[in-house]
This record gives sequence, structure tokens and C-alpha cells, in this order.
Amino acid sequence: MTGHLQPSRRWAALAVLCLGNYLILLDTSIVNTAAPVLMRTLDAGVGEILWVFNGYLLALASLLVLLSRLGDLLGPRRVFLGGLALFAAASLLCGLSQTAGQLIAARVLQGIGAAALLPQCLVLITAIFPPDRRGAAFGIFTAVAGVAAVSGPTLGGLVVTHVSWSWIFFGNVPLALGGIVAARRLVPDLRTPPPAGYDIPGVLLATLGLLALVYGLIEGERHHWGRIAGPLSIPAVLAAGVVLLVLFVLWERKQADPVLPPGLLRDPEFGAATAITFVTSFALHGFLLVFVLLTQLVHDMSPLESGLTALPWTLTLSAVAPVAGRLADRIGTRWLLTVGLAVFAAGVAGTGLLPTRDWTGLSYVWVLIGVGLGMGLVIAPTTTQAMRAVTPRLAATASGTLNTARQVGGAVGLAAVGAIVQHRFAEVARVEAEARSGELSVPGRQALESAMATAADGGALVGGRPAVAPAGLGGAEADRLRTVLHDAAASGFLAAARPALVVVAVLLALAAVLALVMRQSKPPAAPVVPVPVPKGRKGTREEDRPTRVKR
Repeated sequence: MTGHLQPSRRWAALAVLCLGNYLILLDTSIVNTAAPVLMRTLDAGVGEILWVFNGYLLALASLLVLLSRLGDLLGPRRVFLGGLALFAAASLLCGLSQTAGQLIAARVLQGIGAAALLPQCLVLITAIFPPDRRGAAFGIFTAVAGVAAVSGPTLGGLVVTHVSWSWIFFGNVPLALGGIVAARRLVPDLRTPPPAGYDIPGVLLATLGLLALVYGLIEGERHHWGRIAGPLSIPAVLAAGVVLLVLFVLWERKQADPVLPPGLLRDPEFGAATAITFVTSFALHGFLLVFVLLTQLVHDMSPLESGLTALPWTLTLSAVAPVAGRLADRIGTRWLLTVGLAVFAAGVAGTGLLPTRDWTGLSYVWVLIGVGLGMGLVIAPTTTQAMRAVTPRLAATASGTLNTARQVGGAVGLAAVGAIVQHRFAEVARVEAEARSGELSVPGRQALESAMATAADGGALVGGRPAVAPAGLGGAEADRLRTVLHDAAASGFLAAARPALVVVAVLLALAAVLALVMRQSKPPAAPVVPVPVPKGRKGTREEDRPTRVKR
């Protein structure tokens, strides 16, 4: 399937796929910095704003299995184009939204488009590039993904500060339309053999199971891991998700053409790569949540300053990931993954344990370089490890599985890290506020108690600032109240960030051990093709000897 494509055409097609990948992953993080503006403009509450973030993630994570199989039936390029078109239309609707409900619905549509687009990218890269060039291709592709995830706060802060929140979404439209035109011209219309049947019950079980599981994880902390409404509770939703996924596994064992072939995850290389993908995404989303709030809440940075502080992370990742992809083609993946995960863990642990209240953006340079170096060494070799031995017939399924692990890992990371931070934050902030309450008058102390009650319910984590209720207080007393609240919130979050990031670092260290003991992935050698020797020559000269074809 790749022989008719010129090398320049392959890389041009990769650029188009990278554009689609960049847009959908950028939208997982760029909206966060606009939360306070959205709350004021749309008259939205905390719960509604959380769904602006999570509606996109929920649709993306839960529909990947369903829509990855659609590529088998209709062709990966066609589904890629349809997903990108839906994403563009939904982005336009997001920017035009006048209420929180409209924005949430449009974000869900964005997630559906992203879920259709994303798995087709890996299928097309696997088909377009020969095995000994896939590492470099995956390196570039995953470097773009990493840059998209970590550049969201910077770009979001810039757009919200200097233009409008609507342009966070409007900016997607011309880029997506340009991607559609370029994809029709540059991305080949490749087809894999269609499946013998379409396992609708298996797809439904997997989709509903993931939907329930991801929903429960996202909403758990907001409902205090208890009742949602009536008899429905978070534990019941999570249990239903687990039961549905168990039924999915049992059902798949009996199918002639299963959605997820049992042998795929039993393959040691693919199984290890899927687990590492889950942990890496868990770490990325959990770390990003803590980092953005740490810089804005503890160090008083603006959204734009916070994003600029992350530049050492972004630039290091961008520089290292393509190189790591090429190295994976030459030396295999074991040591790249082991060293990368260990360095990633060290950078995350340093960010959690070292900062003090007087740190500046420059203080974070070295720990963020460590995070970027570790991520850069991991993300491309992990994808290479997973997709290297996958046959074209299973490429769509493998891609969907890998992307599902990535998105579910991100959802679990946000939920777990958010829960740790929120619990510890409220506890320490309350102690700090009570210790400083003697500085306030009786009305000031009452306002302080009201504000801390709001913070304990999670309001302080939205937008990175504590709620302040200085009504009825004089100017000087209101200023003292703001100072006490700010210091309490900063101390609480600094204390909360430490255990949260230590948990992330421990998981990364365990993943490094898994990478060390997994089977070594051997890079594929280019085939030896004998060059015909004309009659009358003995073929002893260098140019007459068998050579390796360079693609």
C-alpha cells in the first residue's frame, strides 16, 4: 500500500494528519484559561463550566472504539474528513453560543468529531509509511500532540486577554477547512479489507461501558462520590461501567470478528505500550492541571504568564520527540522508554516537592526541561512499540484501542489528581485561614467563613482564584480579607500539589519498570535487494554488491 507514494507525498500527508491531531488535542486544554470569562459572560455556574471541559472529553473517550471501527467500513480518509468537518462545524457553534447549555452541546459535538478523526490518523500513518520509517513519522506526530496539549494554556491566555473567548473556537474553523482541502489532495484514499461482520453488540457494550466509567470518574468529586439524583449514585455508575466492560470481554471471546481481538492485548509489546500510554496520559493531564493552578494561584501569574512559564517544557518536548522517533527505528524502544519515564517521573516529583511561594517562572526551567525531555523520549517510541507489529487489517482496531487508553488515562488522571488536590487544598487552606482570622473584624471573619465554605466545595479551583465575598466591609477590611484568603489559598494549594504530583511520579516510575522488563522491540531492517550484474563483470566492485534500499 505504500510503494506508489513518493517520500515527499508521505511527509505532506503526515503534515495534514498532524494538523488534525493538533486541533483536537489543543481543545482538551485551551478552554481552561477562559473559565472565569465564560462564567461571567454566559452566567454559568461551576457545574456548567466543568461540563464545558468534560463534555468534550467524555464524548472523545467513550466513542473512540465505535468510530475507529467506522474506518474499516468507509475507509480511514473518508472518516478523517468527516470528523474534521464535524469538528469545524461544532467549533463554529461553540463560538456562537449564547448560553452555557448551547456551549456544552457544541462541545459534545466537537468531541464526536474528534473521536472520528483521531484513530484514523494512526491507521493512515501505519499504511503510508514503511516499518523502518514509522518511528520518525510517529515521532513528529506525537511531538505535535504533546505541543498541542501543553501549549493550550499559553494560547488560551493570549486569545482571551487580547481578543475574545469566542476566538478560542473560531480559530479552529479556517484551519480545519484548510485541513479538509489538503487532505483531499495529499492523503491517499487507502482501504483495508472490510471486516466479515460488524459486531454491534460488542461496540455498544464497549461504548456504554466507557461512557459510564468516564462519566463516573469525571463527576465523582463534584458529587462527593455519593448520590447524583434519586437512587442513582456515582458508585452505581462506576459499577455499571465495570460490569458492561466485563460483559464486553466475555462477548468478544465468542465472536468470529471481534471489535477487540483477544490476541491484540495478549501481545506483550502491544499490551505494554497500551499500559504505558494510559500512564503517560494520566501523568500529562494530572500534571497540567496542577501546574496551571500552581503558577496562577500560588505565584500570582496571569494565564499568559503561566503559559510562557511552560515554554521550556514545550520546546524541549518539541525538540526531543522527533529524535526519539528516529532512534526507535534504529535501537528499539526499551531503553528509550525506561530512561524517558524515569526522567519524566523525576521532573514531576521535582515540580511537586521543590517549589516555594517565592518561586518565579525562571525557577521552573530545569524541572520543566526534565518533564519535556522525559515526555519526548516516551511518546513516540510508545506508539512505535504498539503499532510496529500490527497488521494492516488490525491497524484501525489497534489505533482505537491505543487512543482509548490515552483518553481514558487523561480522564482518570484529571479525576484522581483533582480529587487529591481538592481534598488537601480545602483542609490546609481552612487551617491557614483560621490561623489568620484574628487579623479581621467580626464581619470580616464571617465573610472569611463564607468564602472558605465556597472554596471547600471546589469553587476555588475554577479559574485559580478563591471566592471573595467582601459585601458590607470597608475598603481596608476588604483588602485584609482578600490578603488572608489569597495566602490561605496559596498555602493550601502548594500543600495539595505535593502529594498529587508524588502519586503521578510513582505511577511513572512503575511504568519505567514495566518498560525495562518488557520484550525488546527490534527495529526492522531494510530488505537486502541484489543488484543485477551485467554480463562480463564479476560484481566485485562496491557498487555491484548487494545494497540496502533506502526509502
